[in-house]
Amino acid sequence: MNSGRVRVLRPEELGAGEREHWRELRAKSAAPRNPFMEPEFTDVVSRVRPRARVAVVYDGGEAAGFLPYERGPLGQGRAIGLGVSDCQGAVLRQDLVPHPRELLRACSLSSLAFDNLEAEQDLFVPYAVEEHTTFVIDVGDGYEAYERSLRERSPKFLKTTLAKERRLGRQVGDVRFVFDERDPAALRTLMEWKSAQYRRTGRRDRFAQEWISRLVARLAETRAPECTGTLSVLYAGSRPVAAHFGLRSGTVLACWFPAYDTEFGKYSPGLVLHLRMAEAAAAEGIGLLDMGRGPAEYKDSLKTGELPVYEGAATRPGAGAALHWLGREPARRAHGFVRERPRLASLAARTLRGAARLRRS
Repeated sequence: MNSGRVRVLRPEELGAGEREHWRELRAKSAAPRNPFMEPEFTDVVSRVRPRARVAVVYDGGEAAGFLPYERGPLGQGRAIGLGVSDCQGAVLRQDLVPHPRELLRACSLSSLAFDNLEAEQDLFVPYAVEEHTTFVIDVGDGYEAYERSLRERSPKFLKTTLAKERRLGRQVGDVRFVFDERDPAALRTLMEWKSAQYRRTGRRDRFAQEWISRLVARLAETRAPECTGTLSVLYAGSRPVAAHFGLRSGTVLACWFPAYDTEFGKYSPGLVLHLRMAEAAAAEGIGLLDMGRGPAEYKDSLKTGELPVYEGAATRPGAGAALHWLGREPARRAHGFVRERPRLASLAARTLRGAARLRRS
């Protein structure tokens, strides 16, 4: 499909030169090089989500911008991998400023929803309705510097976590960490733990959705310089006790699916795992671990900083935009109302856990 200076392609239709332009634009961006924003992530999503598309914006005959997205009924669009991708937006040459509504029109979209829009996305940030926080660990100065900062900020937390790691080794078996585990059985174990965690906490099980399970399995086999599937596992003796699957670029480890064996919960294996991930990432030259949005006690303990991400939808006038609003806004506002009231949020969490227990009984 052609529309003036914009061509809409299936991801597999992108040429080698266009892919290279995409990577060059990301390399020049001031934003962290999050692997969710690389062409390889869009490629893998397209294999499990057939409505995936890429709008290529040309300037002077050269590809100067890329917008990966998924097209739904009645032109309702969504960021590529919406619901699981932790970093979203367009990849544009810095001096290129297309009009958002013209870009949507060229894509035959009435709306484009996002829930983890990158902070540098000046094109779409004006359409955001909520700002969220993503928590990061900066190991750019090396792991030892990070550990020193933890000692200064949370000496009891670090001392207790390291003591639990030693106790795990004494009582269960020698502790061993693998940063990039290739055993498919370890990935299946992680997915089972994560599904159990979702059910235990009353949340929707992401791995019950076939496309997400297939997406993770394919990404685990992806080995591109700026988008590599990375399964990290903490072992005690021969047993895995905690694991994480995410994506890494040369400079960013996007933390995605962490979980642990609840049998060993008293040793805080998830926290130990994250410390070892930070250590291994620093050794690989990775400067930033992005733990994603959403508050969690472990993130507060481990973080060195925070970055904003945005939720909302760019729209253009028409029935499709109205359908988007009716389909998403009431639920989003209800969730926001609960989040902004800690006592109500706590009650809602307890209710979800209770409902999960009833379903299991």
